[in-house]
Amino acid sequence: SRPSPFYVMDEVEAALDDVNLHRFLSLIAEFRRDAQLLIVSHQKRTMEAGDSLLGVSMQPGGSSKVVTERQSATA
Repeated sequence: SRPSPFYVMDEVEAALDDVNLHRFLSLIAEFRRDAQLLIVSHQKRTMEAGDSLLGVSMQPGGSSKVVTERQSATA
């Protein structure tokens, strides 16, 4: 069977300790070989594992600001 080509995860690793976060990131590294992943996270280590980051912040007046950053290949 073929794996799903796209995964969406919303803070699935928020409550993980360091050992289990490492296991999660290893699993993500395996999944990303054959699929695209969109992960919502506040964990710095999870963000560092991504190819690109999108940040959304609330601005005065209630509008949203979107910031995009592409990770370097050495990061």
